[in-house]
Amino acid sequence: MTRTARLAQWCSALSTAVLLVVAPAGAQPPAPQPGQPISLEEAIALALAQHPAIRAAEGGRAAADARVPQAFSGFLPRVDADASARRQQGFQSSIDRFFTVSNYSTNVTLTQKLYDFGKTGARVDEARANAKASEEELERVRQEVALNVKLAYYGLLEAQRLVRVAEAAVERAELNLKSARGFFEVGIVPKSDVTRAEVELANARVGLIRARNAVRLAETTLANALGTAAPVQVQDILAYEPFVADPALLLTEAFRARPEVRRAQARVDAARFQLRQATAGFLPDLNGNASYGATNNDFPLREVWQLGFSFSWNLFEGFLTQARETEARANLGTARADLDTLELQVRLEVDRSWLALLEAEERIGATAKGVESAQELIRLAQGRYAAGVGTILELADAQVALTDAEADHIRALTDHKTARAQLERAVGRR
Repeated sequence: MTRTARLAQWCSALSTAVLLVVAPAGAQPPAPQPGQPISLEEAIALALAQHPAIRAAEGGRAAADARVPQAFSGFLPRVDADASARRQQGFQSSIDRFFTVSNYSTNVTLTQKLYDFGKTGARVDEARANAKASEEELERVRQEVALNVKLAYYGLLEAQRLVRVAEAAVERAELNLKSARGFFEVGIVPKSDVTRAEVELANARVGLIRARNAVRLAETTLANALGTAAPVQVQDILAYEPFVADPALLLTEAFRARPEVRRAQARVDAARFQLRQATAGFLPDLNGNASYGATNNDFPLREVWQLGFSFSWNLFEGFLTQARETEARANLGTARADLDTLELQVRLEVDRSWLALLEAEERIGATAKGVESAQELIRLAQGRYAAGVGTILELADAQVALTDAEADHIRALTDHKTARAQLERAVGRR
């Protein structure tokens, strides 16, 4: 290799090392800019990157992963080193005088488990199964965080849409009051029409106040779901999108992809390995040991060494081993029952979410037709009132009907979005 090639290779390695030091450990999504709306995908990515619940689950996974090499250490030798220096003074009555004795020693000891009838192997398998369960728990938390972001995102969109509905209701109520006052001044309608219009306007303004407060609450809910304190702006995506799927395939996907199911299966495996370890407690252990060192009352020290084997068999320990096996067998039964219960729960969640999605889809069409009818109704009521053949009660009822119809349509769109998000969560998707 030429000097130029070696220099280029060295520079490349140095630049890589600098990038590894300067770059963050994980790719973090950019923080949302103030006043700039973020998409749903960006909101989910932001929550997955910073939510404290995920950090807690990552800590649990790291701890579980660390327990695997702890268990595997039982296969490896143990090496201990010790050294001592001791000086002792005593009195010997036979010669009627004091004496001093010194002792110096150093020693290295190696201990190796040769065979334990599967105890250590079962302990390692149990640790790996628990690590798998912790990994699935982390994925469960991630999916829950993503679902909460979706629900909060759609909830904020719904609240913002309802504010616009409430504002339109206030505008219509103000127009009705203006018309009632004009007709009253020329003697066409009684004073009660004006009073009724004022009541309707006050009610509409109260509804607007509540709608705006609901927006602030929804903004706080979304910020909490994102793991931040600052509210964010969102993009209006509250529109109908068809969702076509086979319920049977969704259920199959849920049993395969739900992290809760995989976590429960890992816990069954861990309980089975724990039972195998407890059963192996009835069997003996075979260990080998060796030591090498030096000792003497004075320097130079004299070499000493030892090589041997040990065979140990616990014959009775107050029924401790039997109790441990009974406990492990009971834990295995509990883990299997938990898995069966979870499968029933998953089936229920998938069916319930699918039915909620179908219901919301039907409601979207029905409420859209309701909005059209309510718009026509208020147009007719306004015309009749302007012509002097309608009443203020008829006009107020038409306005309430339109406001309710528009709100019902918005809620149907939101319910369809949330039902789809919950169905995706029920089958194990983010």
